[in-house]
Amino acid sequence: MMIQTIDGRGKTIGDILKSLNRPSQLEADKERETVLSIISDVLKEGDVALLKYTRLFDKVDFENPENLKISEEEIKKAYENTPAEMIEILEKAAQRIKRFHEKQKEESWLSFDEDGIVLGQKVTPVERVGVYVPGGKAAYPSSVLMNVIPARIAGVKEIIMVSPPGKEGSIHPPILAAARIAGVDCIYRIGGAQAVAALAYGTETVPKVDKIVGPGNIYVALAKKEVYGHVDIDMIAGPSEIIVLADQTAKAPYVAADLLSQAEHDSMASSILITDSEEIFDDVLQELERQTAKLPLKDIIRSSLQNYGACILVDSIEKAIDLSNALAPEHLELAIRNPMERLDQVKHAGAIFLGHYSPEPVGDYMAGPNHVLPTSGTARFFSPLSVDDFVKKSSIIFYRKEALRKTYKDVARFARMEGLKAHANAMEVRFDSDDKERIST
Repeated sequence: MMIQTIDGRGKTIGDILKSLNRPSQLEADKERETVLSIISDVLKEGDVALLKYTRLFDKVDFENPENLKISEEEIKKAYENTPAEMIEILEKAAQRIKRFHEKQKEESWLSFDEDGIVLGQKVTPVERVGVYVPGGKAAYPSSVLMNVIPARIAGVKEIIMVSPPGKEGSIHPPILAAARIAGVDCIYRIGGAQAVAALAYGTETVPKVDKIVGPGNIYVALAKKEVYGHVDIDMIAGPSEIIVLADQTAKAPYVAADLLSQAEHDSMASSILITDSEEIFDDVLQELERQTAKLPLKDIIRSSLQNYGACILVDSIEKAIDLSNALAPEHLELAIRNPMERLDQVKHAGAIFLGHYSPEPVGDYMAGPNHVLPTSGTARFFSPLSVDDFVKKSSIIFYRKEALRKTYKDVARFARMEGLKAHANAMEVRFDSDDKERIST
């Protein structure tokens, strides 16, 4: 059998969870030591360290730091050399992503509910953002669009993109084409933990940013974790994952295809079927074998399914939803009858796909919602990447004198209750002379 099978009928959610093996990119002491060493070198040596690690890891020897930056001419050439059909697809996807994310934009506001008091919120975009885009074997122009477009809509002034170079020292043309379509300001051909460190702290060539977003391998994920606090980050992304929740109305070929679409991402990806139908359970197992044999990345798929995949049979769809909520998946497909009626029962999921004709890949590329999603169970408290991730919110408080007079004694008493006499004094000093004058008259 190429995938773990679990008969969860009559078992508790806890018992089923104990049977599952969930991957994590953060339990890696050896890799963390390497990352800390790289970050330290970039802090000390700047561009020299970037050139050193590019030679070491990417096998590209740039003569000087200026070669790390990609010229406008190179970006233009890549765009022009990208097939017209691909440009059309990228632009169509960009428009749909833009249309969805524009609905998320918030405006500053003021409230005048009480006489003499103005309260509000000021929404300000982050000034400079760094976007990490995987390179090498994995070329994901979709990642460019999903990370850059929300930042542009938020009003970010400057977007810096980094991506590891190939052996020829270049970046995949579709990635550069997507960067041009999305509106990236500057691109550097650097990758790995050294790129994250350069964005977080700045070098002679790479400017320091305020926030770093974008997926990457274990070294990138660990580096983002280490620099958090010096800069903001989107999230610590783990391996991709999907749960397909299916009843007897599901079609086994569709379910298997969707599970495999995640498994081909990475040998650490997690694809899980949860169903209350024995027929679907058995048919999907057969389909997984049949379809995998025809796919080019079958070795990655088999490794993913064997190590982190599962087909789970449960007593009911209610039990299946409870199990899914406990797992809090990145992607959740409800391949069931009347999925909209079950939507309120879903508490934790990064993206929810409803019905038999809303497969996960449509969300990866063309639907419009962001495909940068919380993984490894973090959908319990994280949300998909959005326009909100690229803005800051400041509170606005204005009191006229008479409005403050009505409440200053309460504030002073509250401060003294907490043992903060200076806080109380900051209120009373504004009215002591007024009170003394009133008493004397």
